[in-house]
Amino acid sequence: MDKVDPAPDPKEVTALKSRRTQEMEQQSRFYTVWTRGMQVDVKALNSQVEEEKLRKAKKQSKMAAYGTNQVRYDMVAKMLEKEQAERTRRLAKKMQEFRKQKQQLKKRHELHFWNSDQFQREFPALLGDNVPYWGPASLQCFSEEDLERTTCLRMQQEEFMHSLERPLQKQQQARVEENHADTLSEQLRLAADLQATQLAKLEECCRKAIMYATAKANKAQAAKMAKQQQHCEHQHQQEANVMEIQNPTTSDLLTDNPQVAPNPMAPHRVLPYPWKGMTPEQRATIRKVQEVQHHEKETQRQTKQALDTKRESQPVYVAQAAVELEEQERELCTKFWRALSSFN
Repeated sequence: MDKVDPAPDPKEVTALKSRRTQEMEQQSRFYTVWTRGMQVDVKALNSQVEEEKLRKAKKQSKMAAYGTNQVRYDMVAKMLEKEQAERTRRLAKKMQEFRKQKQQLKKRHELHFWNSDQFQREFPALLGDNVPYWGPASLQCFSEEDLERTTCLRMQQEEFMHSLERPLQKQQQARVEENHADTLSEQLRLAADLQATQLAKLEECCRKAIMYATAKANKAQAAKMAKQQQHCEHQHQQEANVMEIQNPTTSDLLTDNPQVAPNPMAPHRVLPYPWKGMTPEQRATIRKVQEVQHHEKETQRQTKQALDTKRESQPVYVAQAAVELEEQERELCTKFWRALSSFN
């Protein structure tokens, strides 16, 4: 009987076509010297380098701005501390002058707690007739008599005037100090604004210088990269030309090497372009298989022919047997009738 191959599976056919397409694309990508490359995205790498440089420049400018602000704040703090120290020194100096002028020991009128007998020491009691402090009568004070009333009134008036002038002096001094502080704060603010303006101008100049240097460096780097790329392209072109010349002579394309023919993805298949035909061993193996198949086919054919011959000769054997049975029946009938006739 003839061998009948089953129908191919559609999924297997589709997978086989996709693998063949992938193999063809891979071959065109690796074996074509004109389009073969390292598969590197130069534009993406350049954009990443530019982004990194821009990020570093922004970070440096930000740190420089923080540094300038810190220097400005330090200068303002130092000026404020210096002004506070100067104000404290002036206040201490004024207090010392006020104590020297207004708080002398001889001008105080209150009672000294640690020297309660001050007036008794200034005006001691009568000790004798020869004491120069008192007169012959030896009397210090008469009744209903106040010898220092005028002086006390005058001192009270002075003290009252001094108590009235003291808040006014304090207010005037506070107003003068406040005006002076406002003037100093205004000067400090103007100095800080001027310094901030100068720092802003300096920062702007530094930023422009950095941008100019960056642009110049980028242009130089771009020119260098373009020159390197042009040199690499020329070198690749030269290498491709040399490889194109060497490949036909050194590769297995024009040789009969059977080791390059098997497909690495499917060992039971071969690659069409380097395959140079079957080897004698493969042909001998195929011939042996063909001979075995031929012998099997011949044996099957002979068996089938014997069966057909036997099937065709079977009616003849049946007819011969029927004829023999009829002859035997006829002989038996003849014998029977002869015996019956002889019996009769």
